[in-house]
Amino acid sequence: MIATVQLGDLITDLQSLGLRVESSGLDSRRGGAGPSDAGMVWIEGVAVTVPVAAPYVAGSPYVLRNEDDGWAVYRDGTRVASAALAPRPRYYDLTTADGIPYWQIALLHLDSLASTVNQRCAYWDTADQCQFCGIELSLQAGRTIAVKRPEHLAEVAVAARDLDGAVDITLTTGSTSGPDRGAIYLARCARAMKEASGLPIEVQFEPPSNLAVLERVRDAGVDSVGIHLESFDPVVLARVAPGKARTGIEGYFRAWERAVEVFGRGQVSTYVILGMGEDPDITVAGCKRAIDIGVYPLVVPLRPVPGSLMEACLPPSPTEIARVYQRVVPYLAERGLRAADVHAGCARCQACSAIGLLERSAHENDASVAGRIPLRQV
Repeated sequence: MIATVQLGDLITDLQSLGLRVESSGLDSRRGGAGPSDAGMVWIEGVAVTVPVAAPYVAGSPYVLRNEDDGWAVYRDGTRVASAALAPRPRYYDLTTADGIPYWQIALLHLDSLASTVNQRCAYWDTADQCQFCGIELSLQAGRTIAVKRPEHLAEVAVAARDLDGAVDITLTTGSTSGPDRGAIYLARCARAMKEASGLPIEVQFEPPSNLAVLERVRDAGVDSVGIHLESFDPVVLARVAPGKARTGIEGYFRAWERAVEVFGRGQVSTYVILGMGEDPDITVAGCKRAIDIGVYPLVVPLRPVPGSLMEACLPPSPTEIARVYQRVVPYLAERGLRAADVHAGCARCQACSAIGLLERSAHENDASVAGRIPLRQV
């Protein structure tokens, strides 16, 4: 078992550089909303998603190799960590009574059941399209269906829990043109899934124009919410996500403040994507301001999705990512926000970032006193 901080460095490297795969068998997610091109693997017992399909991955020094007794990650021929592949979920072999395969309704991301309940977005194929997003790519490829029904989602949730040990549910949606931004339909789906399975649920949506919608979401049984700004740098936000930029950074903070009142400190999160040209000082300041009001900033590297508007981009270097982690992780510890306390969703799972692993190390080492986690020298 390698040290936690060393493992954090390794995961930071892998999520920036990617992981070459010598043998078949690694489950991966293509297209969809949020971080995609996600090869799903357990590294030293930690759930991790890493890029595996983008062209830049061919240049990675890291490779996943099959060994006699399992799998391992190698760098330049040297074994650096043990690995285990996520098995194909058993519920994927099931279909609804009307013939829809369960895997087209919701996917198992390691131990979290996830679904985009509305696979179309009002911004898609317009000037407002988020450049990093691939939400409609999986629909175009026939890997999913456009709209998931609450009763089908509930059916799949029970199967994923019972057959494959799913521990929580993450629901997201393409933004709608309505004032609730799709949150009310998410709540309907969440209610059906919670009543059937009892699993904790996170739902993700843009800030609704009427923040009273947040109470309706809570009352449907939702445990946590993700309201994802993506970048605290207003220049970058306007360039890569103009629809979100119209809401404005202050609009997101208003929504977060109300969401924390409704769901509780640490049960509200936002993705913060690195590598889109943002100013790191603005990014860190925004993360700290979010932490101060009880919002967990899930910092992730850009993962260019093949077929998206940013497919030709490269992720940031591991050094760039580490510099931000070094400044944000100790502040999470100082302010008492922990991924371990999040009930459901991406901030609970942490597989798309190394921040949760490093934050756990910081808490264990009392980073509020020590001052900084001992990441690699940058």
